[in-house]
Amino acid sequence: MAHVPPDRRTLTRRWRMTDRPAAPPPTRSDVPDRYAAGDDPYRYAPEEERPARRHRPDEDRRPDAPRPPRRLARRLGTGLAAVVVVQALVVLSLQWIDPPTTAFMAANPAGALQQSVPIEHVSRNFLAAVVAHEDAELPYRSGAFAWDELWDRAQAHLAGEEDPTGSTIPQQVAKNLFLNQEMSAWRKAVEAGLSVELSFALSDRRMLELYVNYAQFGPTIYGVCAASWYYFDTPPQELPVEQAVQIVGLLPSPGHVRRAPGGGLDFDVEDGLGWLSRSHVVNAQNRVPGHLDRLGFQPVEDLGIEGLAADQPPADDDCSTRPQEVADLIAAEGSA
Repeated sequence: MAHVPPDRRTLTRRWRMTDRPAAPPPTRSDVPDRYAAGDDPYRYAPEEERPARRHRPDEDRRPDAPRPPRRLARRLGTGLAAVVVVQALVVLSLQWIDPPTTAFMAANPAGALQQSVPIEHVSRNFLAAVVAHEDAELPYRSGAFAWDELWDRAQAHLAGEEDPTGSTIPQQVAKNLFLNQEMSAWRKAVEAGLSVELSFALSDRRMLELYVNYAQFGPTIYGVCAASWYYFDTPPQELPVEQAVQIVGLLPSPGHVRRAPGGGLDFDVEDGLGWLSRSHVVNAQNRVPGHLDRLGFQPVEDLGIEGLAADQPPADDDCSTRPQEVADLIAAEGSA
């Protein structure tokens, strides 16, 4: 039989099995007797014989050194997500909760008088006048504003021209609740974004209710409850057309008016800008009554507010009695 030489793999295997020197058997002779009861002897090996410890790159970082960009970005992302979630929860809660104060009120150094009243207990004359004067498209528009009008307003602002349309009620609610009187383009952009979020979360009916309760009607007067009692000694559910239109006319410029002795509006104020508030009231008196004669309460009914305020059953929060803070302000001014 012919001899077949072994291949390379076989020779390698044979070398590994026969020619490679055997490893010496483990010994524990160099381990102290007190460690011979099963402890790992390699724990007690000299430092130079121990395996090298894996180096962690962040061990060299000083305690005050900046964190790695990736970790910082992750923390910022987590913080931003938390802010977005909290903001969304706050906006959703506005469908049922009346906030005790607002950013706009808190920014007033003279203070703020405000008391919320359910929209069912507000005169339909006042509600119709607000819609006609501030945002006639509120019951019929989808969203917080029309994008073409927003673009026209932005161009006019950048060019230093007069605002062609004015803010919608959702935009004003966003400003009244979360912002201040700053007129920068950045604030307007934030206002637009917040108004879009509010329009998704709230019904138009609730939007109008928040507006009439937190809009400014005097230097320290906010909301229709305080305004109707302060100027006319009248609960908000009983405001006639003439008084309702006068209060609504204050909305564009509410800071230059005070209560007249015995009731009414007095524009003879110390800052000398009473003419500005007066001009807006006159403009409302010339424009709003015709709108009410033509449409009546239909826009209010289209917002889901039916019946008259006088027909509603009494409630603890219907503002049927003058708030004590308003009474104290009238007494302090001596305009009773």
